[in-house]
Amino acid sequence: MNTTTPWHLTAALALALSLAACGDRETANPTASPAPAPAPAPAPAPAPVPQATTDQWIGQWNGPEGIFVRITGGSGHYDVTIQNLDGPRTFVGRAAGEKIEFERDGQRETLEASDGAGTGMKWLAEKKDCLKVRTGEGYCRD
Repeated sequence: MNTTTPWHLTAALALALSLAACGDRETANPTASPAPAPAPAPAPAPAPVPQATTDQWIGQWNGPEGIFVRITGGSGHYDVTIQNLDGPRTFVGRAAGEKIEFERDGQRETLEASDGAGTGMKWLAEKKDCLKVRTGEGYCRD
């Protein structure tokens, strides 16, 4: 009796074993972790926030006889220092549209863009880039 297996049966058996070993891995090993999901596409960058009009007012604005308003801070939150003939006082201001609101002596006040003529102050009449609290109280950039 011949105990050697023909080569084509040996090859068929090897092929069958190879295919079984390469089969569905989850079925072969149910405890294996599934492949990680692909990373999501990065979110688009947010659109830049436009700079508030009032942020452009940061700095000092001058009036006659040494009076001024100085605005510091930004992003809608400001310290408003007003120097008048009685000395400097600082108020907390916040953007309200295209104005800065603050409270002074129990009254809500606003700073808004103006030209010199709009301030009602003859010393500023020819200026173009100004802020005013009310007629008769204004400050301009030199």
